[in-house]
Amino acid sequence: MRVTGGLLKGRTIDFPAGKMAIRPAMDKMRESVFSILKPSITGASFLDLFSGSGTIAIEAVSHGACDVELCEMDKAKAKTIFKNVAMTEDELGIKINCHFMAVELYLKRCQRQFDFIFMDPPFPYRHRRELVQTVGERKLLTEGGTLLIHYPREDLLEDTIGLMHRVDRRNYGRSVVDFFEVLPQSEKELDKSPQNDNI
Repeated sequence: MRVTGGLLKGRTIDFPAGKMAIRPAMDKMRESVFSILKPSITGASFLDLFSGSGTIAIEAVSHGACDVELCEMDKAKAKTIFKNVAMTEDELGIKINCHFMAVELYLKRCQRQFDFIFMDPPFPYRHRRELVQTVGERKLLTEGGTLLIHYPREDLLEDTIGLMHRVDRRNYGRSVVDFFEVLPQSEKELDKSPQNDNI
């Protein structure tokens, strides 16, 4: 695999071995997603969940993010991930903070916010909705922040999940990437308020 764009474009990313199977994010999808994010990712904070090889986190730094973390459950991939992410510190002076634990546990413990959160769970994973809902409920996005989730197109998520609302969807073959943002406060209050007729 290679970095698809930005300052580190063309750099090689190793494919780690491990007990948990890796499904690398498609080059076309990565290139497209970061092209969409490009206007607002410079200087942003970014969280890569179900990181696998660290590719998405590295792409984020390559495209201008300066505060980046990743989470991967399989500790057997740690050696390769550390090797991969070292390039951002060596070449750009930006260290990617790595966490090795279940994503669900990470989200439960997380005490900070991010401008962008990217999730790429294994395709058989069945708790995507709960992950999206948790991000909203725990207020893990900054104001105006975006959650992106890559998953099979046959399992499309609904437009609104808890406090999160889908603002975009991009198709990539048999998969999609949904873009979620927190519902504006006025809309959340309207949903909870009884309808009043003006007299």
